[in-house]
Amino acid sequence: MFEDLAKSPVFTFQEWLEEAEKGEPSDPNAMCLATADSTGIPSARMVLLKSYDEKGFVFYTNDQSHKGRDLAENPQAALCFYWKSTRKQVRIEGKIEQVSDKEANDYFASRPRGAQIGAWASAQSSPLENDETLKNAAEELEGKYKDTESIPRPDYWVGYRLVPNSIEFWISQLNRLHDRFEYKKDNDGKWTLRRLYP
Repeated sequence: MFEDLAKSPVFTFQEWLEEAEKGEPSDPNAMCLATADSTGIPSARMVLLKSYDEKGFVFYTNDQSHKGRDLAENPQAALCFYWKSTRKQVRIEGKIEQVSDKEANDYFASRPRGAQIGAWASAQSSPLENDETLKNAAEELEGKYKDTESIPRPDYWVGYRLVPNSIEFWISQLNRLHDRFEYKKDNDGKWTLRRLYP
């Protein structure tokens, strides 16, 4: 297995994700995003991977949310994918940068209309008195934009790219003798590959 891994971890990740897409019952692009604030207090939640390439792994959220505030204070993060159907895991660590406004606008425009309204209606991570308040806000926005074909992206709704400095692949094996392989960037920005004890 070690000898078959690609020189770039992105190719290996693509193969694993495509394999998961064939058998995972829902959201094979779901990943745990771990952040920490300026004092180092950690927080984790599930988000959806929306795109990836050699530059990094992209997700979108409200920059006023808990994770958005964390990333403003401490632009480092970790991702973890686990696919029960394939019994494989990928861990990714690196720095965070915002995607361009054009990239965020293009992706927001591709979202279902209901999801666009939801982005406007939700003050993500803020206290909510009751669910009627959120539903009423969404209904008001539906009325506001009912004659609008293209709903604009809120300024606070942004994309983040995790630029990886390490990507680890894990495969479940008998007797917990799991396979672990880590790609790590050297000082020249090139990937080096090594095997790890499970």
